[in-house]
Amino acid sequence: MTQEITRTEHSALDRQFTVLLSPTRRGARLARLLATAHLGDWGLPTEPAAQIVAELAVNAAFHGRVPGRDFRLRITAHRDVLLRIEVTDTLGERLPPAPGAVEPPPDDAESGRGLLIVEALADRWGVEVGPVPRKTVWAEIDLTSANRSENLLDHSLG
Repeated sequence: MTQEITRTEHSALDRQFTVLLSPTRRGARLARLLATAHLGDWGLPTEPAAQIVAELAVNAAFHGRVPGRDFRLRITAHRDVLLRIEVTDTLGERLPPAPGAVEPPPDDAESGRGLLIVEALADRWGVEVGPVPRKTVWAEIDLTSANRSENLLDHSLG
C-alpha cells in the first residue's frame, strides 16, 4: 500500500483509519485484517467489528464493483465509546435494502445473509448516497456495550 491510499489519524477524541482496496476477494479479506489490526492497536475490541467489516467489504467487492474503481474502508472510533465502520463503493445506483427491510434468503441459498449479519451485530446501520456515483454503507457499534459483552464472555470462559 502506498501513502496516498492509506491514512491513520489520531487525536485526543477520535481515531480514524481509511484505506482504498481493490473490489476483489483479496481486497475484502484485507479489509477485515486491517480493521482487526487497527482496532487491536487502538486497544478496542475486534469483534463484532471485524465481522461487520468483512460483510460490508464483500458486498462492496461483489455487489458494488465497478471495474477499475476501488472501494474505501473507513473506521472511526469516537472517544472510544462509538465505532463507525463505513464502506464506500462507486455503484451508487444499486442500493441495498433499508435497515429493517432486509429479507432472509431461501434456506438453501449460498449467499444473501451479509446485511442480516450486519443488522444483528451493529447497534445501527444505514446507507448514504453520494456524492455521485458513490454510496456508503455504514454501521455503528456502541463500544460501551461491546466492552461489557466481551468482559462477560471472558469471565464465562475463565
